Amino acid sequence: MSDYRDSRRAPGKYGDSEARHFLDVDDLTAEELEAVLGVAAEYKSEFESGVPHDDFDRKTLGMLFQKPSTRTRVSFETGMTQLGGHAIFLGEDDIQLGRGEPLKDTSRALSRYVDVLMGRVFKHANAVELARYADVPVVNGLTDDAHPCQTLADLLTIREHEDGFEDVSAAWIGDGNNVAQSFALGCALTDVDLTVATPEGYGIDDEVVERARELGGDPTLTDDPVEAATDADVIYTDVWISMGQEDERDVRMDAFDGFQVCEELLEHADDASVMHCLPAHRGEEITDDVIESDSAVVWDQAENRLHAQKGLLVWLLDQV
Repeated sequence: MSDYRDSRRAPGKYGDSEARHFLDVDDLTAEELEAVLGVAAEYKSEFESGVPHDDFDRKTLGMLFQKPSTRTRVSFETGMTQLGGHAIFLGEDDIQLGRGEPLKDTSRALSRYVDVLMGRVFKHANAVELARYADVPVVNGLTDDAHPCQTLADLLTIREHEDGFEDVSAAWIGDGNNVAQSFALGCALTDVDLTVATPEGYGIDDEVVERARELGGDPTLTDDPVEAATDADVIYTDVWISMGQEDERDVRMDAFDGFQVCEELLEHADDASVMHCLPAHRGEEITDDVIESDSAVVWDQAENRLHAQKGLLVWLLDQV
């Protein structure tokens, strides 16, 4: 993950642009995160009551995708529509990026057309490159090292089901991947007590742990899933084999033996809510009976991608 560590030390962090960018959760302060989640909850409540919004009348979101997506594309596009705006899907092969145009040129050109740019790319350095040369806000829709929009939805879900963040304990069980890394930062910003259980060699990046501690968090790191799950209010897992890791399948399946979120593991928790960012590999990192149980809040998480991202977008465009 060296490019992730180096990219965050770019001059001026993200270049000379005065636009707000959201490339990882700690681009927000604790107060700003609270504001974004508050706006998201407000929009969700009003949406459920049938209150229309036109905050983004005549505004356009450009959505640049190097990786395929279900929830990211649909939630952003629907969110812009609900806010009165418009979203454009830009696949890598649909624009000149797929024909060799430098990413910085794509970023500068798109900045002349759209009001905000979301990128779902592979390398985190590519998201930084978009932000460095953009004159409009850039949102990280996912990189190999971070998934901050998912964390916003996760935190909104915890906020709803735990009635806030006070005295909440969460357990991440499985791979210390991009979702885990952003979630660790989100827990630090909201004072959620986090324990991360991963097999040796699959933990979250040391630099992310240090950043979480600088934010006031103190994540506990272990290789024991039972230790992490004991008395937890929230248990969170994700796939063991992410996009691009298919050739590691056999090695990873062996490494993650014993890390499955199952009914037996939940017996150690405190009537925990079970979270998963989806898609789930049922029967691998989580059992079918758990994801279909009343403990699972995965569909609330999925829905909250929509509302959390609306809160983020209005904050980025200084509408609140």
